[in-house]
Amino acid sequence: MKKDIHPKFYEEAQVICACGNKFTVGSTKEKIEVEICSACHPFFTGQEKVMDTAGRVEKFKTRLAKKVVAPVKAKKAKKAENKK
Repeated sequence: MKKDIHPKFYEEAQVICACGNKFTVGSTKEKIEVEICSACHPFFTGQEKVMDTAGRVEKFKTRLAKKVVAPVKAKKAKKAENKK
């Protein structure tokens, strides 16, 4: 192997999450800043976390509330009429 081509490896690199969680890992960077970690990720916590950008969630919820759900029987009746 060639000498002096590998980056320096830090055995205890500090990882800091936006939620405030801190832990150490081995890395070629001394300090790593992340937006989401296993302590705050919805997959690991089981809690729903909505990342809202420019009110998109509210817009979706208002559209969903306006939508009128048609009864299932009416849909089946229409299919029966179309078959005739």
